[in-house]
Amino acid sequence: QVQLVESGGGLVQAGGSLRLSCAASGSTFSINAIGWYRQAPGKQRELVARISSGGSTNYADSVKGRFTISRDNAKNTVYLQMNSLKPEDTAVYYCNAVLRPWVWGQGTQVTVSS
Repeated sequence: QVQLVESGGGLVQAGGSLRLSCAASGSTFSINAIGWYRQAPGKQRELVARISSGGSTNYADSVKGRFTISRDNAKNTVYLQMNSLKPEDTAVYYCNAVLRPWVWGQGTQVTVSS
């Protein structure tokens, strides 16, 4: 079973940047498409960015042009560079496999103040 540990969240002012990391154990991480998800209070978890095993990326319209997902398979790590942050980006951010999710990690809190 793959274990996921998200980190890099924090409190930032609108317009600022953060870089999230998702570190995973297990040998199957590198062959899976990985997504960054977020869940704001009172809302459902949503997929904001995904990256295939080969590096192809897709983004939700709400973050397109501001967020960049990348991966380092040698380190079993996926990153989310978040620029031009907005208060509506405030949420707990999680990573997981897109097709067959593993057990969810604890996530990392991102809070954007106006």
